[in-house]
Amino acid sequence: MSGEKLPSQRQLRVGELVRHAVSSFLSRDEVMDDDLVGAFITVPEVRMSPDLKLAKVYIMPLGGKNAETVVAALNRNKKFIRGQVSPNIDLKYAPDFRFFVDDTFDEAGRIDELLRSDRVARDLDHDDEDDQDY
Repeated sequence: MSGEKLPSQRQLRVGELVRHAVSSFLSRDEVMDDDLVGAFITVPEVRMSPDLKLAKVYIMPLGGKNAETVVAALNRNKKFIRGQVSPNIDLKYAPDFRFFVDDTFDEAGRIDELLRSDRVARDLDHDDEDDQDY
């Protein structure tokens, strides 16, 4: 396994708390930025730093359209978002937000495409034939 340490239960719990707060805030369309007009944004994950002072917020606009533009707009407005969201989370320090495009949907689609490929289907058919020998 790599040297990357798994998040603690506290990091996971606070990350989920922050995810709900940010998601709720973004659904109210209160950020005045032309790049966010009409953008429906989901927040699938928030990863907290071990000291809980940094929140990496992973977002995906509905349909995945203009994801990079939306992330740039959110990062431009992160201080405003922090000021609006922080009172709704009970933490000693308000975490700084960094917004990123959530690419897990793309990765899942790529894996699904690979599993449906002719090459994998051929291998699976071959395995079925081997199983009949027993």
